[in-house]
Amino acid sequence: MVGEKKFTCTADFSKIAECDAVTLAIQTPFKDPKDLIPDFTPLIDGIRNVGRYLTPPGTLVVLESTITPGTTMGMAREILEEESGGLVAGEDFGLAHAPPERVMVGRLLKNIREHDRIVGGINDVSTERACELYGPVLTKGQLIPMSATAAEVTKTAENTFRDLQIAAVNELALYCEAMGINVYDVRAGVDSLKGEGITRAILWPGAGVGGHCLTKDTYHLERGVSVVAAEPLDYPEGGRESLFVLARGINDFMPAHMLKLTKDALARVGKDIRGAKIALLGWAFLNDSDDARNTPAEPFYQAAVAAGAEVRIHDPWVDPKTAPDVPEGAEITHDFDAVLSGADAVVIFAGHKEYRALVPAAVKARCGCSHPVLVDGRNVAEPDAWIAEGFVYKGGIAAGGIRTGIRLTGEMSGVFPMMMGLSL
Repeated sequence: MVGEKKFTCTADFSKIAECDAVTLAIQTPFKDPKDLIPDFTPLIDGIRNVGRYLTPPGTLVVLESTITPGTTMGMAREILEEESGGLVAGEDFGLAHAPPERVMVGRLLKNIREHDRIVGGINDVSTERACELYGPVLTKGQLIPMSATAAEVTKTAENTFRDLQIAAVNELALYCEAMGINVYDVRAGVDSLKGEGITRAILWPGAGVGGHCLTKDTYHLERGVSVVAAEPLDYPEGGRESLFVLARGINDFMPAHMLKLTKDALARVGKDIRGAKIALLGWAFLNDSDDARNTPAEPFYQAAVAAGAEVRIHDPWVDPKTAPDVPEGAEITHDFDAVLSGADAVVIFAGHKEYRALVPAAVKARCGCSHPVLVDGRNVAEPDAWIAEGFVYKGGIAAGGIRTGIRLTGEMSGVFPMMMGLSL
């Protein structure tokens, strides 16, 4: 594509005048989710530059950013019409929203071709033009046309529901832990109910949710209700928190729970979090990936350091020079021996294949203490093998159930169910 000059890069916005279609895929984070105000500054700059160089008739403009419902019909349309000198959206140029491609890191090209694509225009003509643009890219995937606002809601709701499902099983895991029940037994029981018309989808609990999408899209959906709603939202009285925002809070809490597990495990061998050396394994939020945006490992690191621990970070996939969200004073390294040396606790935050292959005896030898701690946040370790080596173990699943404990006198001391699981 590059060699044939079908793909080129430029900072010259005037080239837009030569285009039949313009797509904008610009990030839309929230500076503070509590105020529900997204940082649309880069997106607005992009829309303004597109508007200045629109040439009628019929240029198509598509927003691919995940945006607050109502943005395409509202802010984007107004800016484009203003900057273009009075061109009318839907008449002089097409305007549509095609949400980001529902892709996973490492599977981008496959996902773009095979996943269904949501396309929504501000009118029928805009929708048809957008379908003409995206249709040839798809091999197995199908086009799903709708209105621009419906497309905006679809994308934000899709990620919100995913986040809600994760929060539900995380809360279930916390309940099971408190009641002394194996959450994986419960999960297996719920998941066993199958048949026509039966839906009991249940995900896996884990150490937290990261990434650019799930951590913010709930807030876009929440804000969209006030932006688009033609009448007040009919909702239970009493100031009840949104179910979706509550789910966000649960998932944001999981790194704090990981710290509690670490403190509890250290206490079992008479150690305090203050002064403890912690080997934090995994800065990426997704297993076998270098994507560390909004990693749940970051709040754990901050809280552990604030509690007086010395935390060293290892991630074989993440480039230490370009990793996002690295706190001041923190350092990510690929030197596994250096991170483990003298560690009182090993805390796993990413389900990388390298961590699935860890050998308990070798890890213990590097730690250099009789009873090091292992807190498995992604269900990558086989508990009995680690307990047999003298580890204080928290988390994970093994044949026969969850094990949380340490062998001190030939028998396992303590059996406390815990949650872990899917790398998100």
